Amino acid sequence: MAYHFDTQCVHCGNHADPVTGALTTPIYQTSTFAFKNADEGARRFRGEEEGYIYTRLGNPNHTAVEEKIAALEGGEAAAVAASGMGAIASVLWTALSGGDHVVAAKSLYGCTFSLMSHQFPRFGIETTFMDLTDLAAVKAAMKPNTRLIYCESPANPTMDIADIAALAKIAHENNAILVVDNTYCTPVIQRPIALGADVVVHSATKYLNGHGDIIAGVIVGAKEFIGRVKMEGLKDLTGATLAPFDAYLLLRGMKTLHIRVPRHCETALRVARFLEKRPEVAKVWYPGLDSFPQKELAAKQMKYFGAIIAIELKGGLDAGKAFINNTHLWTLAVSLGDAESLIQHPASMTHSALSDEELKAAGISKGLVRLSVGLEAPEDLIADLEKAFEAVAVACSAR
Repeated sequence: MAYHFDTQCVHCGNHADPVTGALTTPIYQTSTFAFKNADEGARRFRGEEEGYIYTRLGNPNHTAVEEKIAALEGGEAAAVAASGMGAIASVLWTALSGGDHVVAAKSLYGCTFSLMSHQFPRFGIETTFMDLTDLAAVKAAMKPNTRLIYCESPANPTMDIADIAALAKIAHENNAILVVDNTYCTPVIQRPIALGADVVVHSATKYLNGHGDIIAGVIVGAKEFIGRVKMEGLKDLTGATLAPFDAYLLLRGMKTLHIRVPRHCETALRVARFLEKRPEVAKVWYPGLDSFPQKELAAKQMKYFGAIIAIELKGGLDAGKAFINNTHLWTLAVSLGDAESLIQHPASMTHSALSDEELKAAGISKGLVRLSVGLEAPEDLIADLEKAFEAVAVACSAR
């Protein structure tokens, strides 16, 4: 029977303990697993028999999470990793070899950009960073050795929306794959595989877990590719194994994903509309606003408009700092997707590894501020921002 998404959030991957009957999946806090005999151990190592060997190769807590996120994303299989970057690196190192070429969005999470721009050249992998909204340019950028197109949608932190179906078509016409970072959206909002993407990655630290108490990553895709990721990218190349306890917390967090994410998005829209009306704000980037240039595309492939907002204050960097420093409910911290609302300055924090030229090319100004809207009452969040704007006015008038 095909269950609704909400039911899958609660039930997929959750199995009562066969020994005790415990409803909640126990924590299998073990590094290794005992075999009944030598032949069983040999069969498992040869891949002839299902079963656990060593937690770096799999653990019941991993399996539970993988079953749930694969069902929610509509993929054949999934793998968990010790962080979002562990997931991303494991995918890329599995899919790529020296001499390969990648087409990637110009605006990406800072560490993803650093991996592709600063580390890939050491191993003979070339990356073309570009505006993926220009589909004609993407087609022109494809080469015989292009192995994948990589994007985030919306992009971090510029909120650019990638046309996932169109990019998948371009990738497949050129014998490449499309990898989509779906961290900002989660499958509640957007399901890239249904739109044609081959692989989906998440920093599960964010909305999937939702409570700000673990670091984790997940990968979803075809069974054959996920098998390779587990045996190559995770086992051999990165060793980015998720701890059983963190997998347990991630499984718990995803049970309420379908309730949390719509509330995040509902509040974010109210906050974005408030910010757009403020005279201190030069620009607001949020897909749900009529002023957002890609709102139509966002509405086409997203169920909600997300809970991340980027703003530029008219006073530039100094005004941005004053604004950040005078919020109280908005915690100054990197990350996103927590129950608490967070605020940060990408150019000096999450994207600080980028040079001034790289920041400019990615469309990230020194005055850009990113807000992750939490689960507090929207009235309280807006009132807190109003007080921060008052402090900015005082600071600017004092100069």
